[in-house]
Amino acid sequence: MKNISFLAVGVLFGIIMTKSEAISWFRIHEMFRFESFHMYGIIGTAVVFGAIIIAIMKRTRIKTLRQTMVSYTPMKLSIPRHLLAGSIFGLGWALVGCCPGPMYVLLGHGYWIVGMIILGALLGTFTYGVIRRHLPH
Repeated sequence: MKNISFLAVGVLFGIIMTKSEAISWFRIHEMFRFESFHMYGIIGTAVVFGAIIIAIMKRTRIKTLRQTMVSYTPMKLSIPRHLLAGSIFGLGWALVGCCPGPMYVLLGHGYWIVGMIILGALLGTFTYGVIRRHLPH
């Protein structure tokens, strides 16, 4: 029962992603071709909303499930590293037509082929974890 809130947030997330058309391959394609502001508006709204929620959580001293305070430590900026990582992420997103959040929403909608994309994302994440220590900082 303790984790029912996660299910509720996940269902709400899926509804919002569906109603906002953020799971639409066509909307994502428009974004990468700079033909529509729609997806940029959704992403911008999510960033602002997320920043406000984190600020509220820090101000009200809400604790995590592990009973620790919510905190955020900014990562040191490394232009070459972040440019390469962002390019790889963006190319993957443009090629498959969805980023990690919508992948699970699409799977929930019954698009079983997205399971292959999720497996590829998990494999990529695992591979990064294995080779991370060998990459330049």
